[in-house]
Amino acid sequence: MKPEVAIAILHQHQKFLLQLRDNIPNIAYPGHWGLFGGHLDPGETPEIAVVRELQEEICYAAIDFAKFGVYEDDRAIRHVFAAPLTVEVSELNLMEGWDLGLFTVLEIKQGERFSDRANQIRPLGAIHQRILLDFIHAKG
Repeated sequence: MKPEVAIAILHQHQKFLLQLRDNIPNIAYPGHWGLFGGHLDPGETPEIAVVRELQEEICYAAIDFAKFGVYEDDRAIRHVFAAPLTVEVSELNLMEGWDLGLFTVLEIKQGERFSDRANQIRPLGAIHQRILLDFIHAKG
């Protein structure tokens, strides 16, 4: 059975908050930019999981969540939610990951971005790029 994850598209002024994942070989998309979120705990709904994950990863309590879709591939079933980011990035406390930042639509299309903390250009995870491009297209 494939693992289920809940991930969040957090958006603010046509920019999207992404996490630079730790560069640890045994995790999905090591050293790649991706959406915040994680695995569902046993008995947990995707809606509860995404709220918990955002609290654990960046100490953020999102409001006005909407389900955007489900993306399934050979790795996982991804429940995708979208919500506005209602605070400044500087107010977030990164508890998991290497870096975080707001991406422009152009940076998402390019599929990579410089990280100040890593001091190098790092790629955007392919599935995360696809989800974001689908979201941008759907929202016009």
